[in-house]
Amino acid sequence: MKMKVKTNKAAKKRLRFTASGKVKHKGAFGRHIMKAKNAKRKRRIKKQKYVNPSYDRMINALLPNG
Repeated sequence: MKMKVKTNKAAKKRLRFTASGKVKHKGAFGRHIMKAKNAKRKRRIKKQKYVNPSYDRMINALLPNG
């Protein structure tokens, strides 16, 4: 009997694929203690970041239907 290939739900909630195949994620350090961070730093934290292409093999294992 053939085994199902399952999606990792934690990765599914945190990662998104772009049309060109890149992987986007939300950056860290943007949840609390925002008063201590200056405006420039907060703007940079807000932006979506791209996962380094060296992680592609691992992400494809976690999200096989991505």
